[in-house]
Amino acid sequence: MSTVQISASDVNKLRQQTGAGMMDCKKALIEANGNFEAAIDYLRKKGAKVAASRQDRDSNEGVVIAKTTPDGKKGVIIELNCETDFVAKNADFIAFGESIADVAVSQAPTSLDALKQLEINGVKIADLLLDQTGKIGEKIDVSKYETIEAEKVVAYIHGNYRLGVLVGLNQAVDGVDEAGKDVAMQIAAMNPVAIDKADVDVRTIERELEIAKEQIRAEGKPEEMVEKIAQGKLNKFYKESTLLNQEFVKDSSKNITQFLDGVSKGLTVKVFKRVQLGA
Repeated sequence: MSTVQISASDVNKLRQQTGAGMMDCKKALIEANGNFEAAIDYLRKKGAKVAASRQDRDSNEGVVIAKTTPDGKKGVIIELNCETDFVAKNADFIAFGESIADVAVSQAPTSLDALKQLEINGVKIADLLLDQTGKIGEKIDVSKYETIEAEKVVAYIHGNYRLGVLVGLNQAVDGVDEAGKDVAMQIAAMNPVAIDKADVDVRTIERELEIAKEQIRAEGKPEEMVEKIAQGKLNKFYKESTLLNQEFVKDSSKNITQFLDGVSKGLTVKVFKRVQLGA
């Protein structure tokens, strides 16, 4: 047993540094003979053990955070997961997610794995995730990381951090921020499958046509009419499911293409990302 005297102030200092509980901090300092670095390593190892024992748990709660660079040319979305809604609503947990998103914005990692190797205050995000797992007692992880670049990128967070959207527009003109937010809200609400008709995956088109044909045949329509009616149904699918052809939620008299063109001639969406919590 260590003979080093562990003071209450040392325990509190370690607690402030790590966020771990008082008793955990005291035990860590005792095990480490009062050495702070060794005590922090001890707590990390404790966190790693907790993380390993919770790999079978579902982490479907959490927060989705979307941010842009100061110049509005790039944007990121991260999804930070936990196990319970109680933890997801905690201000410290949200702040932790914000700090990860800030690092992603400033350092532009190329992948989720690369993001986890970056540091916050000298500690790798991967290690901080283990620390949080040990501290909170729930499986904590970043499950999604998306990024886009465009002439103007607008970020939007919907529903108390449950859904994030990035919209990349081809112009950085007056009024584009508000227009971008309106389009981001449209994407959040209507969940388009693509920007325009040409962007829809071939397999999606084939599936929609096959479903349409089966429905038409089930209605008893003549076979020579099936293809023509199916194309009509596909056009309806494009109107409902591709962003630029969707009716604008705020004004159903125009679609998104017409809305953006009214803001600035030729203004359009080049790319978007939509991340929904647990989806």
